[in-house]
Amino acid sequence: MKTTTKKISDTKVEITVTLDKSDLAAAKKKAIVRLSKEVKLEGFRKGKAPIDLVEKAIDPNELSNTALDIAVRISVPEAFKAESKSPLVIPNVNVTKYVPDETAEYTATADILPEVKLGDYKNLNVKKSSNKIADKDIKEILENIQKAYAEKKATKKKAENEDEVIIDFVGKKDGEAFPGGTAKDYPLTLGSHSFIPGFEEGIIGHEPGDKFDLELTFPKDYGEKSLAGKKTVFEVLLKQVNEIKKAPLNDELAAKCGPFKTIDELKADIKKNLEAQNNHKITEQFKDDLVTALVKASKVSAPEILISDQLRFIKDDITRNAMASGLTFEDALKQSGQTVEDWEKEAKKLAEARVKASLVLQILANEEKITVSDEDVDAKVAELKDVYQKSPEALKNLKDPRVKNDIKNRMIIDKTLDYLVTANTK
Repeated sequence: MKTTTKKISDTKVEITVTLDKSDLAAAKKKAIVRLSKEVKLEGFRKGKAPIDLVEKAIDPNELSNTALDIAVRISVPEAFKAESKSPLVIPNVNVTKYVPDETAEYTATADILPEVKLGDYKNLNVKKSSNKIADKDIKEILENIQKAYAEKKATKKKAENEDEVIIDFVGKKDGEAFPGGTAKDYPLTLGSHSFIPGFEEGIIGHEPGDKFDLELTFPKDYGEKSLAGKKTVFEVLLKQVNEIKKAPLNDELAAKCGPFKTIDELKADIKKNLEAQNNHKITEQFKDDLVTALVKASKVSAPEILISDQLRFIKDDITRNAMASGLTFEDALKQSGQTVEDWEKEAKKLAEARVKASLVLQILANEEKITVSDEDVDAKVAELKDVYQKSPEALKNLKDPRVKNDIKNRMIIDKTLDYLVTANTK
């Protein structure tokens, strides 16, 4: 067998394969054995007749075609291996020449794993954000705690900012109530910016029992396109005004929140928790930035077939999330203000970035001989079994060797990301 490779692109090749007499002779023997199972000769049980007699009884064209089919099937993977190429799909074969028992020639075209040239992964010059907690972050949480323990007192005064109001309202467009624009006994804290601009401001100054209309225009970038930029009227009944008195920021409040004796202990605990949360976010962002930098520093191309796979995964995720809300994929795009064409354009960029990231991390793992033991994989599977013990389908999937292999690959990638962080932390 002889092979030559023609590069169609960085991710696609065409290999020309030439088979000689010995290749075809070996395939012919296998073809005779395969076809002998269907040949019946007088005096012999089916499949038990001598091979030389069987060959004479087989239709020559059928034998010739079967021998070629076997020769191609055997030689295709050998040809790609000989040329050090890894096909991502079953190659497309086109026979260009065939002389039975003498020679055969065909081309095999396929998308392949591209050659990846890693950049300097130990000096990516990516800075990790500082984990400094601002006083305003702690203050914001303390204010939320004060509101959670606040006292509400019904009053007959006019509604003011930061009061809670209980309202009935009906939103109308062109004189007709629109979906999602009606509610009864709705509690609303004025100044929370929960509604479109002008709604909460329009309630300020009204007293309990007041009925009034608010003529408002929805923002042009509003999520629901049927309302975006549209003029509407909200018929409002102000039923109650509650004056909110926030809990004082003292040791008594701290004791209500947990095992804290002083407000300073509560503040210290808030800061500690914020640092932990912030550190996780910063580390994950650092990993993303490192991978982006590594892809940029490396020479890597993304095969179209892998991009298509990633696009399907992304679409499936959106579809599942949409279904949870009773929506279709198209509904979800509509709510986000995207057309299918716009989405595909942006999603393809994301898919290509994911493929490239996966390829460079795989090569990095091989370069640094990063792997995980079977014991670690088994421990992870056991951990997942505990998580999904109430899901029979998930437990069944965990028994699938392919799922276990996916788990192992994910663990290797995670370990590779940790290595990348360590190598670029100075």
